[in-house]
Amino acid sequence: MSNLQIGLMSIVLILVLIQSGLHVAIALAAVSFFSVALIRGNFDVAGTFLSLAALESVARYSFGVIPLFVLMGLLVGISGLGRDVFEVAGQLFRRLTGGLGIATVFANAVFAAVNGTSIASASVFTRIAVPELLRSGYTRRFSVGVVAGSSVLGMLIPPSLLLILYGIIAEVSIGDLFTAGILPGIVLSLLFVATILLLAKFRPGFVLAKPEEGARSLVADDLSPSQMIGKSAPVVLLIVIVLGGIYGGVFTPTEAGAVGALAALVISVTRRSLGWRQFWGLLVETGRVTAAITFLIVAAHMYARLLALSGLPSQMNALIQHYELGLFAVMALYLLAIIALGTILDSSSIMLIVLPLILPIMASFQVDLIWFGILTIIAVEVGLLTPPLGIACFVIKANLEKLDIPLNVIFAGAFPFVVAMLVMIGLVLLIPQLATALL
Repeated sequence: MSNLQIGLMSIVLILVLIQSGLHVAIALAAVSFFSVALIRGNFDVAGTFLSLAALESVARYSFGVIPLFVLMGLLVGISGLGRDVFEVAGQLFRRLTGGLGIATVFANAVFAAVNGTSIASASVFTRIAVPELLRSGYTRRFSVGVVAGSSVLGMLIPPSLLLILYGIIAEVSIGDLFTAGILPGIVLSLLFVATILLLAKFRPGFVLAKPEEGARSLVADDLSPSQMIGKSAPVVLLIVIVLGGIYGGVFTPTEAGAVGALAALVISVTRRSLGWRQFWGLLVETGRVTAAITFLIVAAHMYARLLALSGLPSQMNALIQHYELGLFAVMALYLLAIIALGTILDSSSIMLIVLPLILPIMASFQVDLIWFGILTIIAVEVGLLTPPLGIACFVIKANLEKLDIPLNVIFAGAFPFVVAMLVMIGLVLLIPQLATALL
């Protein structure tokens, strides 16, 4: 069996193992080890080769950003900032048709700037927004769909764990990725708002349970300006400290994670939402998440070494040149592949499998890897909303508590927002400045 055949078989075997239920990191590491042993003909050489890859993958200063932003996100989640932002947004948009849906998008966008994960956003706003939307006269389909759709902003608007993961794999500046994610995040939020307004106008039955009666505003109407400022001040302060510090050159993304975690801790203690037992639980959860991400990154670097050793990326590059495929054609095939994989794999698994294969090809086209990263994140996030896997939809289902809303209703409600994300992919593809203008 040739090196190229071993490389191809390794990809197929990894996908089969993941679909059979094996953890993605274990699948990547095990297949990489045995494939390198086949290529080299020696298990000792394979062990040494892959141990060096594992050491190099985490022995870097930038890796420290992961546990710090994870801890900050967990502290923000327990502090109740999500509910405060939602109440303020509901007050601002309550008079618009579909206003509470727009408030959900706005609140998710703000929450994303201090959280970093779509899954956390989906979990928080399922409990906060869905009951309010239902009580206000919105349909079940729209209520869960707008939460599912807007939750993906958590992985695009910085700080984002997926942007950090991409930065580590692609070896590009995490600070530049954070900067590049701002404008696309704002534009995608506006596309979601436009989607809600268009649905409310042309498909009112999709949005409102009784279109002829409209929505009932149950959000408090008596919030004074000072109360609104008081509720929004902590999250605004946290955004200014973390993102302002990065973009102002005061500290690096890793240092920003430490400062952000400290600020979130102070906010949680000040609001009396955090006890010693809860804090210990958050520290344990931070360690658990960090360990899982570390294992994923180590396995991804092992897999990247295997692909380079097999010569598969160079062979793919030669094939592209033989058929004279241009960058646009390659990007179209790549994005279609990612969206298709999103129906069966989670976001991090897709990136870990695909990026080591495609990055050498993008380098041959001299592609801006920051722009490429933003495109990748948006395309990967589509998978959070598409069946049969749709992680965000499953998270919403798990957090609905007593509300019996089937998964197919959640997927149907999220579909208009999937369309908006596909439009966003097209915009970033055709207008690269959306991702690079702020750099």
